[in-house]
Amino acid sequence: MALTATDKLIAGYLAFVTLVLLWRGPLADGTPWLLAAHVLFGLALLGIQRQPPNGRLGRAVHALYPLLLLSAFYAEIGVLNDRVGLAAILGHDALLQRWEAGVFGTQVSYEWIRQAPSVFWSGVLHAAYASYYPMILLPAPLLALRNDWDGARRVVFTMLLAYVACYVVFLLYPVAGPNYAFPHPTGAVREVWSARLVYAVLSTGSSVGAAFPSSHVAATVAAVVAVWRAWRPLGAVLVIPAILLTIGVVYCQMHYGLDSLAGVAVGGAAAALAPRLWTAWSGTRPASDRSGQAAGLSRSGAVR
Repeated sequence: MALTATDKLIAGYLAFVTLVLLWRGPLADGTPWLLAAHVLFGLALLGIQRQPPNGRLGRAVHALYPLLLLSAFYAEIGVLNDRVGLAAILGHDALLQRWEAGVFGTQVSYEWIRQAPSVFWSGVLHAAYASYYPMILLPAPLLALRNDWDGARRVVFTMLLAYVACYVVFLLYPVAGPNYAFPHPTGAVREVWSARLVYAVLSTGSSVGAAFPSSHVAATVAAVVAVWRAWRPLGAVLVIPAILLTIGVVYCQMHYGLDSLAGVAVGGAAAALAPRLWTAWSGTRPASDRSGQAAGLSRSGAVR
């Protein structure tokens, strides 16, 4: 079975990260393990594609396996950026903070929650931040349960395109973000249940240098647009949480305002480019072309 557009995107990203790994040099003797992991990823990819997508399980593996790789790819960014060091990364933050002050007139990610503290909005916006995980992980499986395998694959590809664009920037120009650069908020806005949940999740593992552009925002925007195309009712359900997340990452001091704006731009670009790239890399015609060809054949047959 030929590689899909998603397979090619993953293979290209693995090749890029391998080059970055070799360029940065030994990572406390962890380089061989990371290189071995990349080889295993590649072999797994080939193994998956050699198996025909027979039955629901086979189709699910082919369509949804990239979702299982996201956490590993994200964690690897932290490992690679450890080689750069937090001090050097915070030097990149200084540039973002100057841009931030120029655009917003202040460090909005630091000042907003302190100048306008609201337990209600802190609860809502931290909950929206936490909703990122179901918004990313659930739509494609739900489409698969509806037997819309093409829709599920396209949603995964569109999200992955946004992720890869962000992850490349994270590795070339890592920015720590306000969660590392500034003291955390205190008081009731920090103690609301959803804020405690978010900080508990972050304490289990957060990759340093993965702030600009916000992959949370980029992947969410890309996912909402892709789901809207595939299953509009579900896409409509995701719109409000996506908007709140885009605001919440700044109010909750997880990202600079520019991180969020750049995330919207990256997610929108990924959503706009995904259909064309899917067609080009998969070697398939757009649905409109196929339907037009079918109609032409039908008319031709009728003339005969």
